[in-house]
Amino acid sequence: MSFRVRFTDEARADLERLFAFLLEQADGDWSLAERALAAIDSGLALLAATPFSCRKAARGGPLLREVVIPFGSAGYVALFEIEDARTVTVLAVRHQREDDRY
Repeated sequence: MSFRVRFTDEARADLERLFAFLLEQADGDWSLAERALAAIDSGLALLAATPFSCRKAARGGPLLREVVIPFGSAGYVALFEIEDARTVTVLAVRHQREDDRY
């Protein structure tokens, strides 16, 4: 079975923010930012196939989960909710070294 993965507006804004931050830190080096987004895309691809294999979020019920996405010396964490038998919604994406905000 395959799940449809959708994003909230907030999660899309998170991706844009992370991309802009990497561009700024890498002095305009698009390749680093593009590699980070590719890693995030790859990590989120897991949600389409096996979202229940991801860890449960600290706060929330059994359908609120997190996927850890490795990148460099740290990586990213995406918070998502399993909406129903066909849909997964990404709620937020952050760098692992950012403060928890969800």
